[in-house]
Amino acid sequence: MSRSQSQYSAVAGKDLSKSSKSNLDMMFTRILKNGIHGISFSAYLENQSPGSQISEEQIEARMKIIKPHVKWVRSFSCVDGNELIPKIAHKNGIKTLVGAWLGNDQEKNEKEIDGIIKVAKEGNADIIAVGNEVLLREDLTEDEIIKYIQKVKNEIPNVPVGYVDAYFEFVNHTRLCNLCDVILANCYPFWEGYPIEHAFSYLKNMYYLAVNAAKGKKVIISETGWPNLGSPDRNAVPSYENALSYFINTFTWADQENIDVFYFSSFDETWKIEKEGDVGAYWGLWDKDGKLKYGST
Repeated sequence: MSRSQSQYSAVAGKDLSKSSKSNLDMMFTRILKNGIHGISFSAYLENQSPGSQISEEQIEARMKIIKPHVKWVRSFSCVDGNELIPKIAHKNGIKTLVGAWLGNDQEKNEKEIDGIIKVAKEGNADIIAVGNEVLLREDLTEDEIIKYIQKVKNEIPNVPVGYVDAYFEFVNHTRLCNLCDVILANCYPFWEGYPIEHAFSYLKNMYYLAVNAAKGKKVIISETGWPNLGSPDRNAVPSYENALSYFINTFTWADQENIDVFYFSSFDETWKIEKEGDVGAYWGLWDKDGKLKYGST
């Protein structure tokens, strides 16, 4: 999975809408076979959601599916069994971006922070993410997030610590940028209603706004993706072909520019319908049962 020049380098940024399904499948299969940098990982099965206790066995089963295709996984929580994800990833030779989920419940936040410190002290965190889109949801203030980050940095001085949020939040929060060792930017042209033919150029704009805010610090795209089913968001339309086109352009560009991207997501998650509508269930490269949704056989 080296960053060798992709034979599909010529497609980056081009309109793939006229490409045949078979051609898109072929390009997707080649990219996935060569390996992508990272993926957002979830072990939730049908009828599970955040708050459910997940088992080591189900994490192992899901990790086995993605193992041939990724170098890194990103986890989102360090409680309810999610704290086992980094250990199991390392056991499978996969590096970890480990997240602590923060919200407006202080007691739960403290459990997450204690959990991520424990995971890191056990040697299972390669990068730490303290919070995910907390500013976007307006769950905590910048000052409150900074206190949690500083606590983790004090306990874990030898692992890079960052914070995940929408790319534009880093433009607006200089103190947060200054504290983070790495900038973890979520970039979703889909959720901003961009049509697929303009989505890739907009993704680049999002990334470079975060780069400018980072002032020399490393910027990782911690989430980006495109759903294959569900309701449109303005001019952004879910479809099989659009999801493939977005994936192909994203990782061809990432390969050319040496940009680390964590794709969203590994598996379809039915529980997300409640939060995001019908489209929320269809962001995975694999379906809810672990079957690959795209590509040629």
